[in-house]
Amino acid sequence: MRILLARHGETPWNAEGRYQGQIDIPLSPVGESQARALGERLRDVSIARAVASPLSRARSTAEFALGAERVGMLTTDPDFLEIAHGEWEGMLSSEIQQRDPVRLKAWRDEPDTVLMPGGESLRQVAERSWRGLIRAGEGLGDNDTVLIVAHDAVNRVLLCRILGLPISKVWTFRQAPATLNLLEGPDVEHLEVVRLNDCAHHTVFFGEAVHRAL
Repeated sequence: MRILLARHGETPWNAEGRYQGQIDIPLSPVGESQARALGERLRDVSIARAVASPLSRARSTAEFALGAERVGMLTTDPDFLEIAHGEWEGMLSSEIQQRDPVRLKAWRDEPDTVLMPGGESLRQVAERSWRGLIRAGEGLGDNDTVLIVAHDAVNRVLLCRILGLPISKVWTFRQAPATLNLLEGPDVEHLEVVRLNDCAHHTVFFGEAVHRAL
């Protein structure tokens, strides 16, 4: 099977550097353009199934990626929701630095040790998102492709598991807005990463914007 694991396009809060978590922030015009470019990239790709996080930024990205003719196949799965940042949601990094500096430092240096205040840990996200990945892949044939549109933290913990990396290494690679990761294997437990953080459909080489709110 093939899994196209995508991240949603840019939102206004991404551009501002705000922690959005599970607050339902829609795509910005830039994010919509990125999602349309993803759709153009996937226009001739046969997709057997499509699943997205229920949050509108992911759902809309999936709709643009599928196009009008295929949008009816889209379903949502709450196990692909972004990490719940709890009290941090809606805040800038600078504001968190003032209110919760010790936890913010741990989040950057030892992310696997952090439980978000009133939210989740990366380990909790990894557990639920893996369940979602298993469901998304159920019944797919060797040549079938599923599109999954999720979020930065979700994609990172899934990729860590597939790559055999500890969760402490989530910051060692990027997940750009509307990026694509291509995974292939006979089943979910035996996937290989074929492409990682591929955003060539909307960003020039060396041109990726870096967001600081995760």
